[in-house]
Amino acid sequence: MIAILAIGYLLEPLQKSVLAALVLGNLKGMLMQFKEIGVLWKKDRCDCIVWIVTFLAAFLLGLDLGLAAGLGFELLTVVFRVQFPKCTLLANVGRNDIYRNRKDYSEIYEPEGVKIFRCPSPIFFANVDFFKEKLTAAVGFKPLRVLQKRNKALRKMKKMLKKGELQETPKGLLCTVTSVTDSEEELDNNRIEELNEPINTKDFPVRIDWNATLPPNIKVPRIDIHSVILDFSAVSFLDVSAMRIIGETLREFIRVDVEVYIVGAHNGLLEKLQRCGFFDEEIKPSIFFLTIHDAILYILMKKDEIFHSSKFKANMDNQNNNHYIINTCGGLRNRDPKESTETKM
Repeated sequence: MIAILAIGYLLEPLQKSVLAALVLGNLKGMLMQFKEIGVLWKKDRCDCIVWIVTFLAAFLLGLDLGLAAGLGFELLTVVFRVQFPKCTLLANVGRNDIYRNRKDYSEIYEPEGVKIFRCPSPIFFANVDFFKEKLTAAVGFKPLRVLQKRNKALRKMKKMLKKGELQETPKGLLCTVTSVTDSEEELDNNRIEELNEPINTKDFPVRIDWNATLPPNIKVPRIDIHSVILDFSAVSFLDVSAMRIIGETLREFIRVDVEVYIVGAHNGLLEKLQRCGFFDEEIKPSIFFLTIHDAILYILMKKDEIFHSSKFKANMDNQNNNHYIINTCGGLRNRDPKESTETKM
């Protein structure tokens, strides 16, 4: 387009019939491409729409303005693709360390209580809210809402314990009333903010199982997962706004007893997170793994399920297969510095 605009004044003295012949000659190839629209639509609908918009703009507005309009529309499609990436849930395919979109395969394996979430684009201020929305939709609950419900339920149970409506027994807490009237005063702004803080059960006599039966009139959303794996192998960068929101989201999951692991992050991303103070007492560098399979093996060992899962038992006939080895001698995967072991499955 720049070349045409630069030499266009040289063609100005020519007759209109000559100019029309030049235009038709140049457009002949593009006009012949109309029969390929169906093929292009099947290959990539977005590219097909860009072609049609560029052609119509060039035909109606002229070559210079039409090409500029087509370029602008192409940039909009790029922004749209980045702002609304196609996030997916992954699952194990076969008896190896390959993880793909769960919707593309019929025979898959998903460890119980584990969700593997993949974002295939950079995360920045324009799409971080979309990323959070897709993540909460994938896991099936909003961690902040669950955290607030649990803190409210804990306050009610402490109040019932003081009134004698809850009694401590060897098997747990026994409710002595059939119904509980919610007479708690309205929370002011400061106390509402406290509902977002970590759940403090240190002064509670027993351990609370939030998925078990709770006293009457106390309802807390049930959580059926214990771990979330975020595949950041396609995330090239994070801006400051994305770091802040992702950090808040990870803390919300951790505070409702859902462990979060990040895999596939490149070295530059880790260094940037450290410089920006991303890590604290709740979010530690140990949540990062090299691959999804490393994180899965660690989760299964942590939950004492690894030796009972047939999907991850190595074939004893193939002694050279090292996909089922976890080396805990150093690096981010060293969870216990006092032990240096190599576990084979």
